[in-house]
Amino acid sequence: MAKPYSADLRERVVRAVAHDGLSRRAAAQRFGIGVSTVITWMQRWRDTGDVEPGQMGGHRPKKIAGTWRTWLLQRCRDRAFTLRGLVGELAERGLKVDYRVVWAFVHAENLTHKKDPACQRAGPRGCRAATGTMAETSRWRRPQALGVR
Repeated sequence: MAKPYSADLRERVVRAVAHDGLSRRAAAQRFGIGVSTVITWMQRWRDTGDVEPGQMGGHRPKKIAGTWRTWLLQRCRDRAFTLRGLVGELAERGLKVDYRVVWAFVHAENLTHKKDPACQRAGPRGCRAATGTMAETSRWRRPQALGVR
């Protein structure tokens, strides 16, 4: 992540524009920085009287917390769910989140939804006989058992 410019450079640029009468473009060219950077610094100096950089980065609190977390945990334990379904249910209750936020919550809480074990793989169609298991269909016979040397 990029670091902010030093306070010394910021003060020199603001002094050049505010006190020496340099244009913002000329100051940007003299100090080798972008014109938009000088404009932003001048706005900050005009609004606050200071040119110190603001906070960069930081922790962003989770949207699904507190009562939302409690409700969602109970909801996921009560019955089957899909992530898109949970997004819709949360939106109906007044919390607008996207798919990724719900996925991260479900992943962090180790909540999974397995398919119903009663739903086995699809069987054969009515016109075909059922296939045997893999062990039955692929028995390996030794050559001696077949009479071959």
